[in-house]
Amino acid sequence: MERRASVHRTTKETDIQLEIDLDGSGKVAVATQIPFFDHMLTLLAVHGFFDLSLTVHGDIEVDFHHTVEDVGLVLGRAFSEALGSRRGICRYGTGQVPMDEAFSRVNVDLSNRPFLIYKLPEPIRVSGPFDAYLAKEFFRAFSVQGGMNLHIHGEYGENEHHILESLFKATGRALQRACAMDPRITGVLSSKGDL
Repeated sequence: MERRASVHRTTKETDIQLEIDLDGSGKVAVATQIPFFDHMLTLLAVHGFFDLSLTVHGDIEVDFHHTVEDVGLVLGRAFSEALGSRRGICRYGTGQVPMDEAFSRVNVDLSNRPFLIYKLPEPIRVSGPFDAYLAKEFFRAFSVQGGMNLHIHGEYGENEHHILESLFKATGRALQRACAMDPRITGVLSSKGDL
């Protein structure tokens, strides 16, 4: 069974073309016009072993918000489409990643019940046009469209780049585990029989 999806979304603010293979090897070609965001998305895909192709043209002259949020929407939709019925998946996944002085922990449930918890170490400094609060907008859109209960905890850290890097890597690790197939699961992993 191929677990792939291709999504094209065009609005007055963004034009996004995305392809994903959940059973890839971490091959990534990302161009969002926001280099730091490209770096973070690459980390998520590489550490989740997802093949990801993404091209974005957005109104970044306004600011980065529309592009970042819309990429979250499209990536979440692609994940959901690639998962299909979600039959046979492990459903739950965890990821814990240190990055120098920073450490993050992520838990995900691919339950079709979206919810985001996003906690960062205090105080966090906003150091550039792509910051930890903009990343939250990405993760919120991603969790809603992906049908995932996503708990992201930046446990500690001082350098915002390191904190964000550990968040995105840990998210990739958690998703890889949640998306993994388990032959013992013949339907969906739910006592209700449905997600």
